[in-house]
Amino acid sequence: MSASHLVVFPSTGEPESPADRIRRLQHEAKSLAREHVELLAATLAEVSRLSAEIVEGGELYPVGARELARRLTDEANMNALTLTAIIDRG
Repeated sequence: MSASHLVVFPSTGEPESPADRIRRLQHEAKSLAREHVELLAATLAEVSRLSAEIVEGGELYPVGARELARRLTDEANMNALTLTAIIDRG
C-alpha cells in the first residue's frame, strides 16, 4: 500500500468556511476511497496467493476446488495488478 497523502489546512483561529469544509471533506473522502481500493487490491493478491497454494497441493484437494483455485489464481492476480495500475494513475 502506498502512503496516504496528508493535506494540512492552516488554522487561523476562525471558524472554517463552508467552502473550506467542503474541500477538506472531499479530500478526506477521496483519500479514504483510495485506501479502500488499495485494500481490495491487497486482498485480491492474497486470494491469488492462497489459490496458488491449493493448486500446488495437487490431489490433496478435490478436483473442483483445484480447478476453481487455478482460475482464481490468474483472475485475482490480474485484477489486483489492474487496480494497482488504476491507483498509480490517480
